[in-house]
Amino acid sequence: MRLSERRIELRESARRFAAEEVLPAADRLDPERREIPDELIARLAELGFFGIVIPRELGGMGLGVVDYCLVSEELARAWMSVASVIGYTNGSTTLFRGPGREGYLRRMAAGDFLTAFALTEPEAGSDAAGITCQARRDGDGWIVTGRKRWCGYARNADAIVLYARTAPMPESGRHRGISAFLVEKERGAFPAGMSGRPIPKIGYFGITSWELDLDGLRLPVGALLGEEGQAFAVGMEELTIARAQTAARAVGCARGALEDAAAYARARSQFGRPLAEFQAIRFRLADMATRVEAARSLTYTAAEALDAGEPAIAEASMAKLHASETAEWVASEALQILGGNGYTTEHAVERHWRDARLTRIIEGTSEIQRHIIAGRILA
Repeated sequence: MRLSERRIELRESARRFAAEEVLPAADRLDPERREIPDELIARLAELGFFGIVIPRELGGMGLGVVDYCLVSEELARAWMSVASVIGYTNGSTTLFRGPGREGYLRRMAAGDFLTAFALTEPEAGSDAAGITCQARRDGDGWIVTGRKRWCGYARNADAIVLYARTAPMPESGRHRGISAFLVEKERGAFPAGMSGRPIPKIGYFGITSWELDLDGLRLPVGALLGEEGQAFAVGMEELTIARAQTAARAVGCARGALEDAAAYARARSQFGRPLAEFQAIRFRLADMATRVEAARSLTYTAAEALDAGEPAIAEASMAKLHASETAEWVASEALQILGGNGYTTEHAVERHWRDARLTRIIEGTSEIQRHIIAGRILA
């Protein structure tokens, strides 16, 4: 894909920020399993990255999925968590397009209103339509009970977009009866009726992932987002864009591993000459670069289709499948180039490796992507 001058400027702005501010923070904080610092969140807001796809008249950049992916790739090259946190605003605009919700979008674009998402449950991961969390009307509000899992950034967010059943699960068409709610809260705390437990992870540090217990969480009647019982379709629409963005994040991870491995091969000598002069290393780097470029091509093809108003369900799944599996493979190859040094926390390659592995799971596993792609072909 050939980029316009405007997009080149946007990419270069994100690239400078990632190299000069995000990467040093990642190198310092990821080994300590620390959160993304507030100063980086403030800088993301200053650069406008929380509002890439939010309309200009609401304070955003008014750009598209291609631009969103360009920025995400650059941020993920430094620290995938930072590329993920901008998805909490850019990835939730559909649910906030109803009457009276414009103020939320303005605050989201400014970085003053960061949201987290609570869809997955302990027994409902890939089977998102199988959620059992319940929301029932109670006077002038709602009472929510159940448990959510893998809710990233839940405590630090200003609100949580929570999916729950407002009608019993039907025997067929299980997606019916699922509604979305806005749980507004104080940043850094959980509201009454909600408690959280951090999930111990092997990677993807910078963002804490939570398991949430909802025990009589009371919400006002206006917390309902969109039409009652119709949220699943909106969530799946947003998930398609999220898969394109996850592909971009995976490309960023893979690029980081490739660039770090190439730099190491130039600097490291064995048997009296640089590693970069050995054919085995050169061929390995060539294969890595080729697969990264192929993944990038699929990613931006899907993003362009989404910007053109096409459903692009298969294209996004193909991009996510290929980019995520490429990222894990490239990061593993990079670690091999570094040898024993790659298996230490002294180099960022192990971070790329851990984070790349997650991209094969989040926003739908590789198996789910294959299922979607096959379904589109056979249809």
